[in-house]
Amino acid sequence: MLYGLFEKILDFILPYRCMKCGRVLPEPGYLCDGCSETMNFIGTNCCRKCGHPLYEENTGSKMLCAGCLDRRRSFYRLSRSAVIYDESSKNLILGLKFLDRTENANLLAAMLKVAGKDIFEAGADVLIPVPLHYTRLIKRRYNQSSLLAVRLGKMVGLPVDNFSLIKHKRTRPQTEFSGRERVANVKGVFSVRYPERIKGKRVILIDDVMTTGSTLKESSRVLRRAGAKSIDILTVARVVG
Repeated sequence: MLYGLFEKILDFILPYRCMKCGRVLPEPGYLCDGCSETMNFIGTNCCRKCGHPLYEENTGSKMLCAGCLDRRRSFYRLSRSAVIYDESSKNLILGLKFLDRTENANLLAAMLKVAGKDIFEAGADVLIPVPLHYTRLIKRRYNQSSLLAVRLGKMVGLPVDNFSLIKHKRTRPQTEFSGRERVANVKGVFSVRYPERIKGKRVILIDDVMTTGSTLKESSRVLRRAGAKSIDILTVARVVG
């Protein structure tokens, strides 16, 4: 009885608020209805391999996009993203990444849990966040992908390995490059410190945004070389267009 009273007092003093607009929510949650409607969730109408949105109606989750039909080999087993990267999702992601809005990781991890349903059903052993170079980690004080992985790991009951995959070479931000330049910028910058932790494991690689996939591809390449059984990709958002 006293606990229930305490909860009501706490809800009155510190009500749940929308993480985008700050509006008080009528019940526990992350987004108000209005802000939720502005998010372009990808859902199940996507390529069953790479997760790219399919715009034909009623395609379900059994179709392959043109890119996957043409591609003979892939560096991952499955790839999924929760939302399309646009102005609505960008505010939440950049808030986490650069503005110390670490509380956003709770919402974004919950979105990853929903988006990764196919991946979790296929089976996984460990979550590995895309690492930052140590100089950037010191400057930023945290790795947003690691925060996402830790929150998601608690939600789905999977361990997080923050130490096996490392970025041993500092690079300029990928946003400064396009196309082939992005591939060259991350070539050979990742390595596996503890291959014994990777060998035979089904890995889910966690990142905030997939743009061209260059960073994720290079990360996956070194994990494969270290003996990972399979690699799946799970990101909050992906650039489409």
